[in-house]
Amino acid sequence: MRTLLITGPGGSGRTTLAAATALAAAREGTRTLLLSADRTDTPGAALGTPTGPAPTRVTDTLTAWRPDPTAGFRDDLTGFQDRAATVLDLLGASRLDPEEVTPLPGAEELTLLRALRDAALAETHDLLVVDLPPAPQALALLALPEELRRYLRRLLPPERQAARALRPVLGRLAGVPMPADWLYDTAARWDTELAAVEAVLADRHTAVRLVAEPGPAGADALRTAALGLALRALPVESVVANRVLPEDAGTWLAGPLAQQRKALQEWHAGPAGPVHEVAHLGRDPRGTDDLTALAAPGVNPAPAPVEWTLTDRIAEDGVLVWHLPLPGAIRDELDLVRRGDELVVTAGPFRRIVALPSALRRCTVEGAALRDGELRVRCAPDPALWPRER
Repeated sequence: MRTLLITGPGGSGRTTLAAATALAAAREGTRTLLLSADRTDTPGAALGTPTGPAPTRVTDTLTAWRPDPTAGFRDDLTGFQDRAATVLDLLGASRLDPEEVTPLPGAEELTLLRALRDAALAETHDLLVVDLPPAPQALALLALPEELRRYLRRLLPPERQAARALRPVLGRLAGVPMPADWLYDTAARWDTELAAVEAVLADRHTAVRLVAEPGPAGADALRTAALGLALRALPVESVVANRVLPEDAGTWLAGPLAQQRKALQEWHAGPAGPVHEVAHLGRDPRGTDDLTALAAPGVNPAPAPVEWTLTDRIAEDGVLVWHLPLPGAIRDELDLVRRGDELVVTAGPFRRIVALPSALRRCTVEGAALRDGELRVRCAPDPALWPRER
């Protein structure tokens, strides 16, 4: 199944373009699911069919789904209270009734990730079009599975579960209570769910489509989003320049037209991906006829995966070179920190902690350079850890 993640700056029309993309694919006979994180029913307004927490059949080959974060959060909290009933009773805690539960910050993101996982695992569609939140929130959302799994592994290492039989003894020796089984079970369940989402994002059939209006603000947002996606090794399938004004719009639009031309030239020459121009309809699209008139681009073949490759230059320079593609990165906004077997990479407003390849764990970082949109990290073998030649 193909998964197309669509995002862009707020107000760029990404939800409408996601609906138009899904509709165009469905009309070609592709079984398509449109999954949206929009709080209001913008997808339904665009499609002319209300959407909600239950999957809605729009046409024979198109289904739209806007999951409800309140219901998902309520179910999770109820399940947690059931599993932790003994502890809550010992603490004298008063349990919450489902009717009084309201979602906390982050519930919407977790609900969308779970829906993404469920839709991918169901395999009832050929194409999954995901209307993500605006780019800054979308980038944080796409980083969430990897970051949460990392936190869980640090706080509750899976290997400690092997010592379950010894925990009562260790608790008496240490004089402190040891984590209960339900806590490890919950962590294991969360790790499994997050791993399933990670697998969808890392799949070679998953890509991102960026939607922006051609202009100064849209150009800045596009560069930032492309950098954040590159740091997460997520390929960009295409860029959609939305609401493009006609060249004969009139002299009173000469300023916006000049800015539009400049932005489009930069985008067509840039590394983000193929650029498709979608004309301004002169009105907010409403209904399937307007979505068809938008002429949203079809779903392109999946681009090549973003790979962080390792080059062996020990014979020539005595180093291994790790290549990290970071198009749009600025030298002064890059930072690297080695922490044990991990590398903390900061690029502009984004940061990612990645595990070093096994070969680099036996090396020391000698330096790094940014060339042609690629960060090259030079690592020299540590004589104390690197096997000696005989």
